[in-house]
Amino acid sequence: MRNCLLAGILLAVGTVATHAADAVIAPQPEIQDQQRWHVIFSPYIWAASLNGTAGLYGYSTDVDIPFRDTLKNLDLTAMGNIEITNGVFGAYFDGQYTKTSQDESLLGHKLGLDVEATNLIGGVYYRLYEQKLEGTTTFGKQRVFAIEPTIGLRWTRLEAKLSSGPYSITRKAEWLDPFIGSRFFYDINDRWNIFAEADIGGFGAGTRLSANGQAYLGYRTFLFDVPTTLRVGYRVLYQDYKNDNIASRFKYDVTQHGPVVGLSMQF
Repeated sequence: MRNCLLAGILLAVGTVATHAADAVIAPQPEIQDQQRWHVIFSPYIWAASLNGTAGLYGYSTDVDIPFRDTLKNLDLTAMGNIEITNGVFGAYFDGQYTKTSQDESLLGHKLGLDVEATNLIGGVYYRLYEQKLEGTTTFGKQRVFAIEPTIGLRWTRLEAKLSSGPYSITRKAEWLDPFIGSRFFYDINDRWNIFAEADIGGFGAGTRLSANGQAYLGYRTFLFDVPTTLRVGYRVLYQDYKNDNIASRFKYDVTQHGPVVGLSMQF
């Protein structure tokens, strides 16, 4: 039963973003659009596999779960990112929610397992460095290379319900991590760009250590007359969490990694 509960939690998390010439510090509002605030909405899909170690009640197991195993038991998932920016300052909120269900058989008894996983991220950034490049983008903005330090919080919650007939048991685990990092943006030409982000967090406040890295190749176009960037890339998230509470004793030392596809629409 413990192994069944562990497998369900890890499957859900697996399902469980986005975005040469004069150099200047703290860019000036020379581009007409730069002082305006924009909202950027970015739905995406992260096909994550899991590798590492996890445990409950002092029992640990190796984790090796490909994304296809999670997909078999998927009931509902939603992933997306919302960002507001004026080109110098910005804030973003990223959310992932996944629900899975499956049936297992143990000693001749049918067990039902429902698992929910939630990951919420909020952060702010500042465009510390910007280097202008020759030409403009398809959206009429100056091509640039930019570096944006970021700081924020990442909240993770796992809940699993194991039931057999009229009986059920529920277990939960959640943690909150502060993180610091940086975002990088490079306009290859008027259509294509590269976005990358890396951060490190935890520091014992939630996890003992967490690290996130992602990189995307983007293509600018217009979708229903709305400036839109189509994105494809890869993301890695490592979390080392341990709860020594005698009632649960939960351990999660796992890396999620896999391709990401999505789009970003600017309003």
